[in-house]
Amino acid sequence: MTAEVAPDIAARLSAAIEAACLAAADTLSWFGGPSLEVDTKADQSPVTQADRAAEAILRKELLGRFPDDAFLGEETGGTPGTSGFEWVVDPIDGTKSFIRGVPLYATLIGCRREGRGVLGVIAIPALDELVYAARGGGAWHVRAGSEPEPARVSSTTDLGGALICSSDFTAFAKWSGGAQAGRAARERLETACGVVRTWGDGYGYLLVATGRADIMIDPLLNAWDAAAVEVVVAEAGGRFSDWQGRDRIESGDGFATNGRLHDAVRNLLDGKE
Repeated sequence: MTAEVAPDIAARLSAAIEAACLAAADTLSWFGGPSLEVDTKADQSPVTQADRAAEAILRKELLGRFPDDAFLGEETGGTPGTSGFEWVVDPIDGTKSFIRGVPLYATLIGCRREGRGVLGVIAIPALDELVYAARGGGAWHVRAGSEPEPARVSSTTDLGGALICSSDFTAFAKWSGGAQAGRAARERLETACGVVRTWGDGYGYLLVATGRADIMIDPLLNAWDAAAVEVVVAEAGGRFSDWQGRDRIESGDGFATNGRLHDAVRNLLDGKE
């Protein structure tokens, strides 16, 4: 990290990396195991004891270090704080993949200060891969215990040569802007981009931050899905926004690009290209 990162943010980033590694290791103890039990939440999404256990670790580690911070987790909801900082976490982003033994699930930790993202960590436990960032400190990529290296987005400038990812392309029909508009946006994106893949959830955003994918888009996105990736992608030289181009994580949709393609994707979403 550069010296531009404030000490209070640097301390939280260090804690977030440590917490992510602990939670990630715990998810691996369940991954692919025969004893994994799957429940269904009120929104019909799956949850396992691994999700709950990993979030308990994140809550304990982060609030143990910073008890005055607020905390929002996918599984346990929110706890208010007084410091101005809020942790926003998803212990297993990609539970459907996790349940099926697919190694592309993520542990996500974001931290926001007075409504603005200040740091993010994306861990891919089963691949032993991690990207982390703090505002002003750049984004850093660690693979299989190697030393951190700068994470940078791709230099692709043409949609025809771009690789686009999404967690679930069928979800475009569930976009808040309407099923027909969502399907039309999907068709335009698939037609315009050179390669279409469903390497989704936090892994897709990690691919953008490390230059292996050019675009990652989700028509359905929660704040805990986006809080980590907005900072990581931005510090890697790219951009994250909602579908309207606003720098928000609460809109219910979102996408990340290498920055060079952001306006072109926005035009496609609006039907302008």
